[in-house]
Amino acid sequence: MKTVSASDANRHFSSVLREVSQGEVITVVSRGRPVATIAPIASSGAERRSARTALLQRLRGQVPGGERNWTRDELYK
Repeated sequence: MKTVSASDANRHFSSVLREVSQGEVITVVSRGRPVATIAPIASSGAERRSARTALLQRLRGQVPGGERNWTRDELYK
């Protein structure tokens, strides 16, 4: 893991992003305190598809509830 100051990250943002795209994890510090971590995206499309499938299955299994006692016009008042 690499650490850079906020001002250096600002001045050299394109090189910071280039390093991150190559797998580097960078912590940004301001006045000696860590304020952000910039890391490459680790999740694959498979994880996202799996989460979406699980959510849709759960929603399909739920019984619609609640009473619709409002009109569309009332929503935009």
